[in-house]
Amino acid sequence: MPYRHAPYLVGFVLLVIVAGFWASYFASGEGVPLAFHVHAISSMMWLALLIVQQVAIQRRAVDLHRWLGRASFVLFPLMMLGFMMIMNRAADRFETGASPVSVALGPAFGVGMASALAAYLTLFYFALKNRRNVQLHAGYMLATPLSLFESPFSRVMGDYMPWMNVIGSAFPHAILDTIALSDGLVAVFALVLWWRNRKHGAPWLMTAGFVLLQAVGMWFAPFVPGMADGFAAYAAIPAPVTLALGVAAGGAAAWLGWEAGNSPPRRAPATAAGG
Repeated sequence: MPYRHAPYLVGFVLLVIVAGFWASYFASGEGVPLAFHVHAISSMMWLALLIVQQVAIQRRAVDLHRWLGRASFVLFPLMMLGFMMIMNRAADRFETGASPVSVALGPAFGVGMASALAAYLTLFYFALKNRRNVQLHAGYMLATPLSLFESPFSRVMGDYMPWMNVIGSAFPHAILDTIALSDGLVAVFALVLWWRNRKHGAPWLMTAGFVLLQAVGMWFAPFVPGMADGFAAYAAIPAPVTLALGVAAGGAAAWLGWEAGNSPPRRAPATAAGG
């Protein structure tokens, strides 16, 4: 089976999430917004699903692997809901001026969430479309956690390893420095995997493109004219509409990917005329 060490990679991402959000979420004694709970629980459930799926297929527990695959049709839209709830919260804080950081970096956070959503939807679609190709299917599924890496690792970098910020922008833009550098590390890792298996490396090349686009888009967002007005326009959209669109997009990616991966109907063999 391909990617036999994948459970350790996904487990590492899970540990980075716990470390990055320990103070602000896991050990927080204050009231935590519902959006954080939905996003955290659905994302960690997704990582757990990937670990168990990979272990199951390595141990030839095919039925369990397939059952978990069907469960992803429910979990994936829920995870998209969590992403949208976080994006809406960033938009609300930007609109209300909740903090100087929210005002200065709100549009950048919006760009980051939008790019992560696009990456997840695309990778999951192609994972289902290529489910009959073990190498590609596994690659696309295992690439999804990389879109989660920058957020917690940028916090780890900022809190515990500030020396890694070689860009050195002033606060609060320094936050975007750590995000860009985290995305850069992910891109290098993904490109190495692509280089090692270019025949089936499309998932990693695609992931590298998404995270690099996210890094550039977020870092330059505060300098782009009209970006703040665009994010304010998004904030004006009723939350039920954006949340419904997120769930619908997740469901559509699952359904369209599944349909695209169905085997084409076989043609009946031709018979000789008059036979």
